[in-house]
Amino acid sequence: MGRSRANVRYPLMLTILGFAMIATFLVLIMMKKMSPIAALVLIPAAFCVFVGKGAKLGDYVIDGVTGLAPTAAMLMFAIVYFGVMIDVGLFDPIVRGILRFCKADPMRIVVGTAVLAAIVSLDGDGSTTFMITVSAMYPLYKRLKMSLVVMTGVAAMANGVMNTLPWGGPTARAATALKVDAGDVFVPMIPALAVGLVAVIGLAYVLGVRERRRLGTLALDEVLVTEKETETVLVGAGGTGTPDSPAPGGGSGTTTGTTTTGTTTDGADDERFAALDPDRPTLRPRLYWFNALLTVALLTAMIMELLPIPVLFLLGAALALSVNFPHIPDQKARLAAHADNVLNVSGMVFAAAVFTGVLQGTGMVDHMATWMVDVIPEAMGPHMALVTGVLSLPLTYFMSNDGFYFGVLPVLAEAGAAHGVTPLEMARASLVGQPLHMSSPLVPAVYVLVGMAKVEFGDHTRFVVKWAAATCLVILGAGILFGTI
Repeated sequence: MGRSRANVRYPLMLTILGFAMIATFLVLIMMKKMSPIAALVLIPAAFCVFVGKGAKLGDYVIDGVTGLAPTAAMLMFAIVYFGVMIDVGLFDPIVRGILRFCKADPMRIVVGTAVLAAIVSLDGDGSTTFMITVSAMYPLYKRLKMSLVVMTGVAAMANGVMNTLPWGGPTARAATALKVDAGDVFVPMIPALAVGLVAVIGLAYVLGVRERRRLGTLALDEVLVTEKETETVLVGAGGTGTPDSPAPGGGSGTTTGTTTTGTTTDGADDERFAALDPDRPTLRPRLYWFNALLTVALLTAMIMELLPIPVLFLLGAALALSVNFPHIPDQKARLAAHADNVLNVSGMVFAAAVFTGVLQGTGMVDHMATWMVDVIPEAMGPHMALVTGVLSLPLTYFMSNDGFYFGVLPVLAEAGAAHGVTPLEMARASLVGQPLHMSSPLVPAVYVLVGMAKVEFGDHTRFVVKWAAATCLVILGAGILFGTI
């Protein structure tokens, strides 16, 4: 009898400790008491010892590192590749195009961030999306002193909605786990996902208006002048600028919208404002089409899965460096220029391997999932699709997509099948939590986002969780309204 009770108590203890470990991690990084890397390593190590499995910590960590090593390699060489493409000027036309739309209006800049992240997300890779989006938008946010967590939050949510594309990962996992066709899962969800994307763009508009009220609307010429004078000339939402600051070109200094009484030539100003120096020595204009075709070929090969993604980026980075910078000292200089980002992101991924390794190795994640399934009331059986949609928010945030779709979803689907809920409905409902999932501390791509944007992970988490959860619920409501969930 004593052994039976002990057997019951042990899974419950692991469940409680699993939630406690995650909560401790989130609280400490959000309060900035520990760095994310230290928290990802030390907290799970301490909990592993507390559970009584300290002797197996090495095995758990090695298993976690082995599982995430390809991801770390992919991120390492992807950062080098896209860093080189930025250096040689591949994305300068994109930046200029965004600038022509955004001017110096914070509202347009935030909306442009959402649209750009959604478009780039079509390649199905979050890391690529964040590298391109941050590279294009970071200069604008910095020059106008806009909130960088707004940029990271909007980009993460837009990518989360688009991550449901069949080649993005979650849809394919859900279809595989429940043995249904990925097209049958995704196509009926398109209207609900479109509503979710519109919600993200609408939220970007609201956040942009808030930034505009906080900062005022700057004229493009004013930003250029104040950068040199190290002062900021602001115009309130309904007020006037600094009266003693004359406008460039001999104007009065007052502004309306995004134009000034001084002379403005969009093309020249766009280049000067872009923070991608149009005269930088790393530009390779004669190789522009080679670099463009190489990037298209790389992304096409990635979507078609011709080779593993880490191998593709390794080959791409080596080829890009060799062609654009044939001299070895120049290659070393480019690698050194991007070393900080590489070390920060790859280090974070390997630290996250400790966290996931302990969660899975000790059995915490399995018992947490089982507990959440067991506490669902019997009366909710006919509404298991709705339950799955709601559970997808915390579960995809606290565990990997593989853990949720292959470990938890089949159990939920079995419970739903007993009450007539089809596997297709369950698969669609399981996609709802992706906008929140993309900001999970267990998603390597989010470290690319916050690392390149120079944002504290805790600040990003504190800002984005409520908005991402709201976006998930909008998608769930739209799915129910359209009858697909």
